[in-house]
Amino acid sequence: MRARLRRLFADGREFVWTSHIHHVAGDRDCHRCVRLRVWGAGKNSRVLEADLLSKAILPWGCATDNSYPTPGEVRKVIDHALAHGWDPGLVGGTFFLSEASAFELPDFLLTDRLRDEGAPDPTTRVFEAADAADQIP
Repeated sequence: MRARLRRLFADGREFVWTSHIHHVAGDRDCHRCVRLRVWGAGKNSRVLEADLLSKAILPWGCATDNSYPTPGEVRKVIDHALAHGWDPGLVGGTFFLSEASAFELPDFLLTDRLRDEGAPDPTTRVFEAADAADQIP
């Protein structure tokens, strides 16, 4: 099955993006993670990659989580990456957005757990985000 490429126009430039749903294990739960990949200057340009960890706290964990980034959220990720050094015009390579940047969206956190099993526990981070927003059930 081919990846579905979506188009987004921002600041006079066309961006093409795709995303794939994954799951990451935490110490106490499983969480939905959406790997977002964005190109800003054709298929050979430097790709932006961000792993978006769902903040949803559901009784059955990732099995019932249907969180998915909207085009508006993708635009916010692009804007953040551009402000932090991503040059989509460069040829080759990948620009990773790391959870160290402390960037978050209303429904997502950045995570490194999909690329690095030693990254901080996603369950703890999801509960901390929910606690900060007073959403613990």
